[in-house]
Amino acid sequence: MADERRVRASVSGRVQGVFFRQSVLEEAERLGLSGWVRNTPDGRVELEAQGPADSVDQLVDFCTDGPSAADVDGVDTQDVGLQQGESGFSAG
Repeated sequence: MADERRVRASVSGRVQGVFFRQSVLEEAERLGLSGWVRNTPDGRVELEAQGPADSVDQLVDFCTDGPSAADVDGVDTQDVGLQQGESGFSAG
């Protein structure tokens, strides 16, 4: 679909050990997105999210604000190719 979008995002700041991944997972499921979220060894959280462009934008905005215990320094995003046949959102 033309309004479908997939974004890879890297979130920096105090984003590990504050339920950031779980919060992203729950928000992505609420928005009906597919993709994944995981911690990285350098302390960031990275994710890929796919779905209607406005819903993907809402998730990126959510990551910018973060859950209350997080302290987000920045969110770097880039559009990536759509993944056909993907369903659900997972946390790794």
